Amino acid sequence: MNNEEYKQKLTPTQYEVTRNKATEPPFTGEYLQNKENGTYICVCCATPLFSSETKYDSGSGWPSFWEAIDSTQITEETDESYGMVRVEITCSKCDAHLGHLFPDGPAPTGLRYCINSVSLDFKNTTG
Repeated sequence: MNNEEYKQKLTPTQYEVTRNKATEPPFTGEYLQNKENGTYICVCCATPLFSSETKYDSGSGWPSFWEAIDSTQITEETDESYGMVRVEITCSKCDAHLGHLFPDGPAPTGLRYCINSVSLDFKNTTG
């Protein structure tokens, strides 16, 4: 899919976050307080990324997960923007910006995948 196709498919905010590496404001995301069982998928290409089973409340203001469904579906890159060194994570299939990865999560992995809600879609498996 090219940028024009993404502009047609996504909302302006989804486009800015996933294609231009913007960040949604903390504590505003649709999935921050979501407690339903299901799978979080890439809003751009529908690749399964995270399970509700690994979601937790990190207090950061963004949905957080301690593990990805399949680590090969996520690409990690050093991000030195804003005077910080962080690990940016993107969807391996479509290169959508998802958020950042931090080494301050809970057991068993010690990881915190800090994700923008607008980069995700949710498929409920309850019922």
